[in-house]
Amino acid sequence: MIRENQRLLNIALVLIDVFVIVISLWCSIWLRFETTLFGPIGWHISYQTYIIFMLLVIIPVYLILYFAFGLYKPRRTYKNIFSEATQIIKVNILAFFVFVAVLFIINQPNFSRLMFFLLAFIATFLGIIERFIIRSFLIQMRINNKNLKHILIVGDNDLAFSFARKIKENPYLGFSISGFLGRPENVGKTVEGVKFIGAFKDLDKILEKNRFDRVVLAIPLMYYYRINELVESCEKVGIKAEIIPDYIRYFPAQPSVDMIEDIPIINIRYVPLDDSFNKFLKAISDYAIAIIAILITSPIMIITAIAIKLTSKGPIIFKQERIGLNSKPFMMYKFRSMKVQDPSDEKSEWTTKDDPRKTRVGDFIRRTSIDELPQFFNVLKGQMSVVGPRPERPFFVDQFKESIPKYMVKHQVKPGLTGWAQIHGCRGDTSIKKRVEYDIEYVENWHMGLDLGIMIKTVLKKNPNAY
Repeated sequence: MIRENQRLLNIALVLIDVFVIVISLWCSIWLRFETTLFGPIGWHISYQTYIIFMLLVIIPVYLILYFAFGLYKPRRTYKNIFSEATQIIKVNILAFFVFVAVLFIINQPNFSRLMFFLLAFIATFLGIIERFIIRSFLIQMRINNKNLKHILIVGDNDLAFSFARKIKENPYLGFSISGFLGRPENVGKTVEGVKFIGAFKDLDKILEKNRFDRVVLAIPLMYYYRINELVESCEKVGIKAEIIPDYIRYFPAQPSVDMIEDIPIINIRYVPLDDSFNKFLKAISDYAIAIIAILITSPIMIITAIAIKLTSKGPIIFKQERIGLNSKPFMMYKFRSMKVQDPSDEKSEWTTKDDPRKTRVGDFIRRTSIDELPQFFNVLKGQMSVVGPRPERPFFVDQFKESIPKYMVKHQVKPGLTGWAQIHGCRGDTSIKKRVEYDIEYVENWHMGLDLGIMIKTVLKKNPNAY
């Protein structure tokens, strides 16, 4: 029944996607040829030709790319739209280049490339809205106990109970736990509101009498020798067994698996920015934002530079060595906010709230974060991102990598002007351990929506630890 529902859902999604693509094409044609927003009104080729091209090329290409980028896979476990939105953006960028390439191959110079650019933009916008509405509708259905999948959990340890707790706490997943299987002495007991309906040895009998959508094996490492027989019992009745590894605590937020020949290797650390497209997307946004920010804040930077020069001796720009991507050192720029001091003193001291080393101008520009503005030039040089873990001085990196677990994970992405830790108040002389937890959460869960949210909160939220 569940598989039939999924098939019907996929058919409905395909039909809705085709409708959205047609609407997007009509909007792009109207904007290009029926308005003067993007040039004079007029047609180089007939409307019917565009319709034929849509039926033969545009719709098939979009549907193929939607399938290729996993947009028709079940997404029951996805709570937000960001991962799907990223895939939709990728599809439309690739589709644009495919259409241009097809026109070049068939030698059709009269087709409007601008119209195809508008199509990509509108289809992205409408596609994200469409998927958001559909996913929200499906989540609401599951919360109301409709379209549920029934799970049998094989296990009676903390791993099994933790999994059951997560299912109970997140009704949007649409899972209903039918029961536990465990050791004979636990039969009849109830844990996390779920009853033990049998022992491990009863699996065959229980599977024959009941119909489950998923059987989840969550057994301790010491009982892994039984996995083969448990899997065989599931496969005997046509149910796919799924395993929660006992060593899950070592897994990243989004585990990935590589294959060397026929041997799977689990990547302990998943970094979305290792993906070439994600890296390209972030680099483009970094350069664009840095250029715009420099242009907008240039009057402030000029005034700040003059104020620093008039009120204290020393250079306007303060350069300090920091550790960046792949643990490589670079010189980070700031407006100088302190009196000139010996480099050996500066490398091992935190800035404190009433630090006597600060100048009068320095105190103000640190509280308002104006001193950070020159770091946009670090972004243009490719040494930093607008958003990322804050870079630290070599002296502290050498200390923290020995005393703080996973501290060096943050260096797997470019450091940023602001970050996930900073908007949670972890700035300056605050808990390094907590800061690292936020940094790792950012590294493992990056997406463009997260960057956008961090930038907005950075602008709107005043940080009490900025001194």
